[in-house]
Amino acid sequence: MRETAELFRTEGTIIKCIPFGSGHINQTWLVITNQPHLYILQKVNTDTFRDPEGLMNNMLMVTEHLRQKDPDPRHVLTLVKLKDGRDFILDGRKELWRMYEYVTGGVCLDRAEKTADFRNSGTAFGLFQNRMADFPAEKLTETIPGFHDTPRRYHALHDAIREDRAGRVQNAEPEICFLLEREAGAGLLTQMQKRKELPLRVTHNDTKLNNVMLDEKTREPLCILDLDTVMPGLAANDFGDSIRFGASTAAEDEKDLRKVHLDLNLYKAYAEGFLGACGDKLTKQEKETLPDGARIITLENAVRFLTDYLNGDTYYHIERPDHNLDRTRTQMALVREMEKNDSLIRKMMSAV
Repeated sequence: MRETAELFRTEGTIIKCIPFGSGHINQTWLVITNQPHLYILQKVNTDTFRDPEGLMNNMLMVTEHLRQKDPDPRHVLTLVKLKDGRDFILDGRKELWRMYEYVTGGVCLDRAEKTADFRNSGTAFGLFQNRMADFPAEKLTETIPGFHDTPRRYHALHDAIREDRAGRVQNAEPEICFLLEREAGAGLLTQMQKRKELPLRVTHNDTKLNNVMLDEKTREPLCILDLDTVMPGLAANDFGDSIRFGASTAAEDEKDLRKVHLDLNLYKAYAEGFLGACGDKLTKQEKETLPDGARIITLENAVRFLTDYLNGDTYYHIERPDHNLDRTRTQMALVREMEKNDSLIRKMMSAV
């Protein structure tokens, strides 16, 4: 580990590398030197990201574009070059290594401690949309092809039901019925994009609160983290994933569904931050589809969790036998509340 870290242009002598963060996909270490200068070293999971060179090219183009809009080093992730001038290590075994400057004075939250925390995360992702609006999204590689192609996710669910590899279809009949009843409307955003009614944007595609670094004192947004899934997409998907995760009153795998609700105050706060920071960069139709994005992305995640459950838990990490089924049910509960409050949400959004 230390030998790899020493290939990069760090200030001072490296003392040690210690495991860092709570991510499940990439392996991450904090690199400590004998200078007051910290770094983040990552080994990227190339089983998940099968075009590592495309991924890194995306990251380099996006961070450079963001840096032109805001040169503050705390506001954009900064990659550290290797001593030989390369931007990353990609060896013959397809192992991808990279290093970042550590962003000092920041904090990442798994749950909002105050409503303002969630509003500020909305501001961060809104600024991302604002600053990337003039970047041609088609220049980016799809790091995970079809990631938010909801009809494609439904096709995978149908395959899982038909094959019933783990013999679990009988256990999940209510969940299957719920999701299939909503299949007809699940492709709304995909169809609109194909008809050119929604513009292709540079999207983050993992807009959880903990992917925003906030200033530890002021809680103002500093920078967006985890750019591995940055690729062409729809603004509604980024907005929707934030709402799905951050405006829920319970954890994503909560077993007691009585605790799972959609917090409309948090929903409104995020929308205020996001739309305020986007400014005039989104079209009228994009703004109108933001509530659809929240509902569809939540439905899509339910489909993905249930598909994995039916396939025998081959993708998501689980800690108990029905973990993916519990995740499916929490997403379903949120979809129900989004449907029930649809007119209220749209009225709320129009006033933001």
